[in-house]
Amino acid sequence: MAYATVQDVQDGMLKTMTEREREVCATLLDRAAVIIDAVALDAPEEAKKTVSCMIVERALSSGAGDIPMGATQVSRGGLGYTESWSISGGSVGQLYLSKTERKLLGLANRIDSHSPVEDIVKEATPW
Repeated sequence: MAYATVQDVQDGMLKTMTEREREVCATLLDRAAVIIDAVALDAPEEAKKTVSCMIVERALSSGAGDIPMGATQVSRGGLGYTESWSISGGSVGQLYLSKTERKLLGLANRIDSHSPVEDIVKEATPW
């Protein structure tokens, strides 16, 4: 079940989607919900909606221009016909959670540990 609608995503973009883009967007929203549920099932609904829109907009915008969205470094040439990009996070068109999106879902800077010895001690103590 998607946390956002195709219209929510389109409202955040600077263009009107074609019918094919709307179909792809709906599929990506369903996939984004699976990713979010896998890492932050208890996150607030508004955060899930916002993050869904953000990651789907990024995936849909990745091929919109000559430089993909998410590129952190671009190098271009001239008559030698060279061009390269460095992408932060995932790869172009891939659904992934950025640091900001993880913070929105309440996943930032969590440190945790677990020792199996604690479970054994709990089982062995009668009180």
